Amino acid sequence: MKPVVLLGPQHVVPTAGRALKELGIRRRVAICTAGWQERESEDQPLIADLGVPVVNLTLHARSEDVFARDPELAAAYKERQQRLRRLQEFYRVRLEYNEDAERVISLRQVAPALLAEEQKVSLDLVRRLDQDHLERCRAVHAEFEERWRPAERDAVIGHRRELVGLVRSVEAVIIAGGHVAVLLNRMKLFELAELAARRTVVAWSAGAMVLSERVVLFHDRPPHGRGVAEVLDTGFGLFPGLVVLPDPRRRLRLDDRARVTRLAERFAPAICVAMDQGAEIAFQGDRIARAASIQRLSADGSVRDEVRR
Repeated sequence: MKPVVLLGPQHVVPTAGRALKELGIRRRVAICTAGWQERESEDQPLIADLGVPVVNLTLHARSEDVFARDPELAAAYKERQQRLRRLQEFYRVRLEYNEDAERVISLRQVAPALLAEEQKVSLDLVRRLDQDHLERCRAVHAEFEERWRPAERDAVIGHRRELVGLVRSVEAVIIAGGHVAVLLNRMKLFELAELAARRTVVAWSAGAMVLSERVVLFHDRPPHGRGVAEVLDTGFGLFPGLVVLPDPRRRLRLDDRARVTRLAERFAPAICVAMDQGAEIAFQGDRIARAASIQRLSADGSVRDEVRR
């Protein structure tokens, strides 16, 4: 198994180039910047930092070409996305009502043992909401794949054949951040995770999130709306047992022990890991081979810095 390396955000101090050097990668790599959407070709700063020959897989542009050439698939894809958005909206409503109920119950003057029991009930309910949402998302994707079989359509086949050749010609696949849902869907359309399975993979921010088993959206200080963490969809599962939380300085209140506890308990036994600038986790198969500057959220509300060599 080739390593999978997750990095902290790259917008302030890029570390991807250094990571490639430490991995001994000197030859050409492929980059996926589909999460940048229409800006995916604005990759010169990233290429300069990597310091090796680069080919951009241009998944966003390829998807636009597919939809232009195959209007039937484009319409079906749009309908699927609208359905997934509706499911997300309704799931979020349920999460917010559950949080309201939990808050009201926590204010009741009752015996501590009863209150602890009710907190566990609230936790079980939110876990069931998460699991139900993931199962419904899986069903929507399975129905779409079975009915439309995008991998067998002419507009997709040509691009996928090119992508197979490109990925075979590189030492590593680099997956940048950006819009997490767009990145996830474009990678699914062209089966990039499967293509990259025998290559070293380096990813950060949204790129790291989509490689996990489930993609978790979070923001304790949103510009509008409620700061309720929510599961977006299943990820590609390239590494087990972690929930990746990038850019915690802007998005998480790690000094709020109650919120830290809620996140850690909600997604257990998976470990919630906050990844800020300079963070790195390297997986070899299903184990962590190396970790630096990561922050592990614990059920007691603490945040622990972890380093493994």
